Amino acid sequence: MLAIRKFKSLTCLASFTLLFASASTLAETKEDKGHQLSHQQVRSAIQVNLEQNLYSLPPRIQGHYGIRMYRMTGDDKYANAALVDLITITERQNYFACNMDKENFIEDQSAKAISVLGKGPRAKARKKALKPFPEFIFYSDILLRYASRTDEFGFMGPCHEQMVQGLKAYDLAPALTDPTMITSWAAQLVNYAYWAEQLNAGEYVAQYKQAFIETYPNDKDSELDKKQFQNKLYGMTHFIFADSGYYQESVDAKEFKWILDYFDNNIERILEQATDDIISEVGISFLLAGLPNHSVVKKTQNHIAASFETEYQLIPSPRGNPDMAMGEHRNVLAMMLLDWPDTLHKGPYLAELKTTKKNLPIQVTPKAKTKSKTKDKTKDKTKNKLKTK
Repeated sequence: MLAIRKFKSLTCLASFTLLFASASTLAETKEDKGHQLSHQQVRSAIQVNLEQNLYSLPPRIQGHYGIRMYRMTGDDKYANAALVDLITITERQNYFACNMDKENFIEDQSAKAISVLGKGPRAKARKKALKPFPEFIFYSDILLRYASRTDEFGFMGPCHEQMVQGLKAYDLAPALTDPTMITSWAAQLVNYAYWAEQLNAGEYVAQYKQAFIETYPNDKDSELDKKQFQNKLYGMTHFIFADSGYYQESVDAKEFKWILDYFDNNIERILEQATDDIISEVGISFLLAGLPNHSVVKKTQNHIAASFETEYQLIPSPRGNPDMAMGEHRNVLAMMLLDWPDTLHKGPYLAELKTTKKNLPIQVTPKAKTKSKTKDKTKDKTKNKLKTK
């Protein structure tokens, strides 16, 4: 057994050494050979850079990376990054869900959450949009965010039933369907709608889809400035991402034809005006829909590979900022786009993995039986058949 472990360790070390050697020569290769790096070279270089620095990044960023890499590879070595995330969100859920019945707690926490949104143009727009719905941010960006992640890992968190009852008692629809809210943060609202249904806390996806299409009709695209065009795209990609359980399973291409056709018809404008994050998401949308050979995939892959900076060994922000914590989202999406797997992996279900099951936070309760999370394909989907205007 010891010999086997040593062999596995040496194999892993050798693999990483080769990967690192490949990444460390990328700048030289590009300079000497004078051609665009391959998709695999870019992907490998980003991976080496992120994983060498992963544990210097905030817990939320570690979790974001580890979860996605687990779903891409099924490799248990990424489960501990997800465990770090679970430990963090369990503490948060314990505080917010277990105190929500206290007088003025929700009101106070909502005000605090709004106050830290920032001072930039987007933050100001979001603060303005939230004025008619001040408590919405507590139920959506706090309760739903933490509880849905805990659920994805196969657990119920602290005060779960109290939290779900509170979510059921609060109607998210007025805020979710408000045009000002949609134009301020379309993608986040998609997440909230799907998370509520994931937790059986309300049915909102169909309502949000209709409101989104009415807010962003295709025949009004010429009126959208660059930021609003990006917001529309970001919202569209998240319909597909949320339906996939965030890269846990494929989606029905027919169900999302209205989105995929839009991306195809507008790909040149997308490549010109969208951020690298969004461009990667557009390509990944086709991959999730089982269309790896679609021309949009190749176009987005080529664009993203060309955005890689050998100086930083990653893709910097639109303004050239190479900050890794801020850019992890952009770069892990690039990795996914450039090297999409044949099989997606659910979870990680941390109570079932040897690497994590003995280190779980004591305030989570494993579900009686981890379900596959596969959506019921026979479920009535008439609510999702709304036509694009």
